[in-house]
Amino acid sequence: MSKNRRSFTALQKADIVRRHLKDKVPVSTLAEELGIQPTQVYQWVAMLLEQANRVFEKADRQTTAAKRAQAKVDELRAQQVKRLEEKLACKNEVIAELMEENVKAKKANGDL
Repeated sequence: MSKNRRSFTALQKADIVRRHLKDKVPVSTLAEELGIQPTQVYQWVAMLLEQANRVFEKADRQTTAAKRAQAKVDELRAQQVKRLEEKLACKNEVIAELMEENVKAKKANGDL
């Protein structure tokens, strides 16, 4: 008589380990519920704890990437502000020239 092997998805394993660590469900109870050996649950817990540092490494990479993205946004914003200030200065010059011409024209007509 051969038994078919049961396989658990990563999500199922994580849920089982979570129940043990967070909800304090005894390993023996979990093993009995699932029809597996308690050592299997202990192995899953050990795997989780061995790879716990990856969670923080990933968070560090995301933080670094977010900082780079924010720096790029700040740089683009500064470039846009500079471009708009130059455009505004140019418009101010044009307005000053037009005002000067207007004043000259009014003086020539005797309006001023």
